[in-house]
Amino acid sequence: MGLSFKEILQQDVKAVFLNPLEFGETHLVNGEPMTIVLDDVENIEREKKMKSHTDGIYTRQVFFYVASADFGPLPKQGGMIDLDGKKYTVVDATDECGIYAITMEANKSHGGRRA
Repeated sequence: MGLSFKEILQQDVKAVFLNPLEFGETHLVNGEPMTIVLDDVENIEREKKMKSHTDGIYTRQVFFYVASADFGPLPKQGGMIDLDGKKYTVVDATDECGIYAITMEANKSHGGRRA
């Protein structure tokens, strides 16, 4: 008997979508090298929605895809992820057929008021 559609998708996750020669890039995720896809279009859209506060603190969001087999259990909202040595809080995480779509945010100080 052949592979199921779901098994074929899971093979394609690494062979195509997360392939370093195609879209994937290696980053340190929680101290482990993993191939992920940082989605610049999603990130740009999220940057437009960046929250600003009058106290000089703003929130930057980062969105990426990673194979569930590489990452492990789906991270919980409010959990912490270390991406390339920077700490982020998980805002949202979904499992899309073996690929996690993870949105995170990091609070940063901003000297002075934003224009």
